[in-house]
Amino acid sequence: QSTASEKLDTAATILEATPEGKKGLEELQEVLTLVKDFSGEENFNTSNWNIDFDFTLARGLSYYTGAIFEVKVNNVQIGSISGGGRYDDLTGVFGLKDVSGVGFSFGIDRVFDVMEELNLFPASTAESTKVLICNFDTESEKKCLPLLTKLRAAGINSEIYPESAKLKKQMNYANKKSIPYVLLIGSEELKSGQLTLKDMTSGEQTALTINEVIEKLK
Repeated sequence: QSTASEKLDTAATILEATPEGKKGLEELQEVLTLVKDFSGEENFNTSNWNIDFDFTLARGLSYYTGAIFEVKVNNVQIGSISGGGRYDDLTGVFGLKDVSGVGFSFGIDRVFDVMEELNLFPASTAESTKVLICNFDTESEKKCLPLLTKLRAAGINSEIYPESAKLKKQMNYANKKSIPYVLLIGSEELKSGQLTLKDMTSGEQTALTINEVIEKLK
């Protein structure tokens, strides 16, 4: 695989007779020189800094006026998580003329996906919810909301599944978020007043009143 410097040399041969191409290569070479100076390394190697040139990259052709870039994370499935580039006089749109700059943005959903794939979320974050109340239907949801209020008032981090769905889907949600307990409140539980508390680690299910659930989880 060619290094960034080798790619620039090859492109210089191909674009030798193209004024626009030569100007672009000069800008890329300037970027490479600035990075080298920034590194402070006499034997600078672009691969050590995870820098590469992709001549097929295109971003906002009517927006950027110079070098553009994208940021990727190694060894993950998703593509870039950030991108941007050089623009001239963009601030002129807002009344501030003749100011050039470089801007970029992050895709927060992509950053989230990368962190999830690499298991970078702290365990404490993943376990922020202690008990999930399952949501079977509209009637069940209405009955569950006062119980949710009671649990939270007792200092127990709780949430209710946001829509009625199959139990398997709700259990998968709890597992994915590392929620240690699930509270099952179906028609039978509503009649008896005995709620079913499931320990997601052991799989054990216990019939308890809401006050007993609070005592157990506090």
